[in-house]
Amino acid sequence: MTDIREPYAAPAPGLLGLGLRLRRWDPASGTDVEAWLRGRSDPEFLRWNTPLRDTVDIADARESLRAKAEEMAAGTGATFCVTDLDDGTILGEVGLNAIDRVQSVGNVGYWVLPEARGRRVATRSLLLVTDWAFRELGLHRLELGHALGHEASCRTAEECGFRYEGTLRGAMWEAGRRDAFRDVHRHGRLATDPDPEPERDPRPDPDPVDPR
Repeated sequence: MTDIREPYAAPAPGLLGLGLRLRRWDPASGTDVEAWLRGRSDPEFLRWNTPLRDTVDIADARESLRAKAEEMAAGTGATFCVTDLDDGTILGEVGLNAIDRVQSVGNVGYWVLPEARGRRVATRSLLLVTDWAFRELGLHRLELGHALGHEASCRTAEECGFRYEGTLRGAMWEAGRRDAFRDVHRHGRLATDPDPEPERDPRPDPDPVDPR
């Protein structure tokens, strides 16, 4: 178990499994920056999320990735680029936000690029990062929140072992606004919970969830 007083060391070359490789984002890579921009400006992402800062161009995307790299270095966040294990194609993002080592809790989020949807990328990447957070970081609890009405994300959360725990009133900004709020479904998973049973009939990926 990682000492709560020390920043964690991100795995190298990454998290491997379920046909995916989860690696660090590279702010110096044009390919990574372009993929980040597309993901964070995608209409379906913005339908369900209103980020603290808009990502509207390459400069915004590069600065955002630099901030994520700083969070990873400080141990307060862990944002991974989700890629195909065979050919390295970028598929999306998954990560832990607001890691609190004292309370042993983190908040998970993800998004999938439009061309990669329908391949259960969100489910597979969420399973990988959840296992890493419990086994390698030693966290006790992970939380996942999504806008009320986002039924596909409810199913994905529960399939990955994140139980529905209740509705938080006015806990998320409305789409495209920072002066109005909507309700949020809260899901949680503990390190002591049993591993979820594998899904026999794969469903398509849900729309993105990234509560940052």
